[in-house]
Amino acid sequence: MKSIFLNKKISRRVEVGHPWIFANEINIGKALDTAAKPGEIVEVYTHDKKFIGKGYSNPKSQIYVRLLTRNKDELINDDFFYHKILACWEYRQKIGFTENCRLVFGEADDLPQLIIDKFNDYFVVQTLALGIDLWKPAIVKAIQNIFSPKGIYERNDVQVRELEGMEQQKGFLSEEYDTNIIIQENGIKYHVDLANGQKTGFFLDQKDNRNAIQHIVKDADVLGAFCYTGSFEIAAAHFGAKSVLGLDISQNAIDMCNSNATLNKLENICHFECVNAFDKLKNMTKEEKRWDVVMLDPPSFTKSRGSIDKAMAGYKEINLRGIKLVKPGGFLVSSSCTNLVKPEMFLDIIQQAAKDAKRKIRQVTFNSQSPDHPIVRDQEYTHYLKFLIVQVI
Repeated sequence: MKSIFLNKKISRRVEVGHPWIFANEINIGKALDTAAKPGEIVEVYTHDKKFIGKGYSNPKSQIYVRLLTRNKDELINDDFFYHKILACWEYRQKIGFTENCRLVFGEADDLPQLIIDKFNDYFVVQTLALGIDLWKPAIVKAIQNIFSPKGIYERNDVQVRELEGMEQQKGFLSEEYDTNIIIQENGIKYHVDLANGQKTGFFLDQKDNRNAIQHIVKDADVLGAFCYTGSFEIAAAHFGAKSVLGLDISQNAIDMCNSNATLNKLENICHFECVNAFDKLKNMTKEEKRWDVVMLDPPSFTKSRGSIDKAMAGYKEINLRGIKLVKPGGFLVSSSCTNLVKPEMFLDIIQQAAKDAKRKIRQVTFNSQSPDHPIVRDQEYTHYLKFLIVQVI
């Protein structure tokens, strides 16, 4: 196994637990065997030859090594991935997840760039770095041995793979099956398109947050913008909303919303429109329409630090419009799904939007992602979702 040594004058970030080692942190002149093959498992040492860990390398990536273990005696083989995935499953069960959950959440589960979502007996896998992609057969075998699943699907149709020198791809990792399935969450049924839905087909990270709206939506007129497949809107109707209007720019998403409403026999309460939500909210404000509850769940406005200011302006504008549409005493429900916008930054944006709208707000709840997406405090990318409910006075 090849060895890689870190530079002397770098932070102790890796030594104290961070799994990423960047190319500029490696002492290229320390050892000739730093020329590891892309995806190869290497050992990592400090400048003075103290063992740090083992991980997979990729000289073509800015992140040269991603660590898999800190145990020098642990072998990286098929059994390693079996036991790691089994441990992930045991943890999810301990915190109350038995049917649908994020089974593996990458670095937070010490399996960098591996995502596995469990939809009852079906699994969706993402291998987002070259080193973990090479272990895909072992990962599939582990899933099969632990769960005896009805099907496994690969959703590697994501651009980040190209940064690792890989192509985007998707397809079956098991025998073929109907990838349009139905799951149940909080007593509600949802259609899920594993092959063509966003990400892995359904946003499991909002499970607890969908449950958190149950009291404020009862007997309320509810507006939901950027509704995607209508999970929040269907939940609002299920929890007793008087009427629900959902907005999304994708006709495919709206079709799924209507299917989900029919599936739960809520089509008389829910109505969905295929429109540009930004424009629709602006027009509603001019028409002085008001709602008891306004829910905003926009896509990420930024994927790079260079566009954070633009993203903040976007979040402020959309929340300003949302706040203006809330009846006095009603509620705003707002989310942000990018880790680049920190929690305090997000709260400040909402407060500024309220001031510009000349409305007072008070916090009801402020959550993150569901606990099957665990947060590691010194790995900021594991803490990405912000979910806020405020009353608008």
